[in-house]
Amino acid sequence: MTKTALHYKVRRFAFKASLYVLAVALSISFLFPVVWAFGASFKPLAEVYRFPPTFFHWPLRWQNYPEALAKLPFAQFIANTFVITLGSMVGQVVSASLVGYAFARLRWKWREFWFVCLLATMMLPGQVLLIPHYLIFKNLGWVNTYKPLIVPSWLGGGAFFIFLFRQFFKGIPRELEDAARIDGASEFQIYWRIFLPLAKPILVTVAIMSFIGHWKEFMGPLIYLSDYERYPIALGLRMYQQVEGGSFVHYLMAASVVALFPLVLLFFLAQRYITKALLLTGSKA
Repeated sequence: MTKTALHYKVRRFAFKASLYVLAVALSISFLFPVVWAFGASFKPLAEVYRFPPTFFHWPLRWQNYPEALAKLPFAQFIANTFVITLGSMVGQVVSASLVGYAFARLRWKWREFWFVCLLATMMLPGQVLLIPHYLIFKNLGWVNTYKPLIVPSWLGGGAFFIFLFRQFFKGIPRELEDAARIDGASEFQIYWRIFLPLAKPILVTVAIMSFIGHWKEFMGPLIYLSDYERYPIALGLRMYQQVEGGSFVHYLMAASVVALFPLVLLFFLAQRYITKALLLTGSKA
């Protein structure tokens, strides 16, 4: 091996090693708050405020979890969250797939122009629409109900999800739908029986992303819900900072860990579908 080749291999190894070190350092920095919160969920209240902070306190205070779940109607918060999340998730999957199919496979006037307009809405800050949306839902009598949190998901599903479906549907060979039309299939049958079964990675990805987004949504419920019996878990967790006139951070951490567990489990079970979906949607413009 020549000196130049050896020098090149050493530089390449050093570059890769530095990337791994940087990735590990960034991972630790991102995981630090999560690990501290997990450790704080097993501490007494006084230990949470201890300085310098510690990750764990021995012995572990396991009773934080049952006490936290009993302190507030945690089960009701979880049930409310499932109602909002599942209703919105189904709406986004169905409506986004329909709109994505229309943009990808149907021929209609100014299709590309309206698709560009759709993508342009992704650059519009959500805060700009808060007041118009609130006035609309107030005039409809939907304030303090779940309708403002669920119904909009059935009206298109969001520009990003539409984009994912459109990109995937454009990559499906046209011969499949031509053969289906020859056999007498309608446009909806082509969408339902051919395109949706092939779009399983996109369906799973949109469902997971929608579930996570609505599970942790805070701003929408804060604006439209006033009765705490209707609160989802995002608002319910905030109440641990004000319950009984005090701040119960150790209970807050315990409840947060319980609320976070379904999202973590769901993401790890479906991450291969998310990776596959992102690769497929980028395969054809």
